[in-house]
Amino acid sequence: MSVRPIRPDDVPAVVGLVRELADYEKALDEVRLTEPQLTDCLFGDSPALFGHVATADDGAVVGVALWFLNFSTWRGTHGVYLEDLYVQPQHRGTGLGKELLRSLAAVCVERGYSRLEWSVLDWNTPSIDFYRAAGAVPMDEWTVFRLTDDALTAFATTG
Repeated sequence: MSVRPIRPDDVPAVVGLVRELADYEKALDEVRLTEPQLTDCLFGDSPALFGHVATADDGAVVGVALWFLNFSTWRGTHGVYLEDLYVQPQHRGTGLGKELLRSLAAVCVERGYSRLEWSVLDWNTPSIDFYRAAGAVPMDEWTVFRLTDDALTAFATTG
């Protein structure tokens, strides 16, 4: 088993893993991601999304980390925001999740980025325990806000 940067031929498997993650998070009906969208975001003219995959011994893609750059004005450096980290249930406990996360930490260190951050659902105790074991700390004083769909459009078009 290994972890490597995502390749174009991984896209179908990664879209499948994103759907599995959404199903696990009880939000499968919210997934709109298509293979062409993901291909363009990862490998288009100006990629703004990056990824790593975990593969089983037979080469099958069994885990994924999708991420993008953010920026800390306080630290004056970029950082990595981990959008999705997922390993199929039958491959958990093998170290692949840890290796995916470690790979992103290595990207940060190699490039001089000051932070690696992500969000996790409050009820996802196994993931929270995993992240704490890696040395991550929750940002309890911060609340995530989001505008989407009709609210985003309405706010964008108000005068």
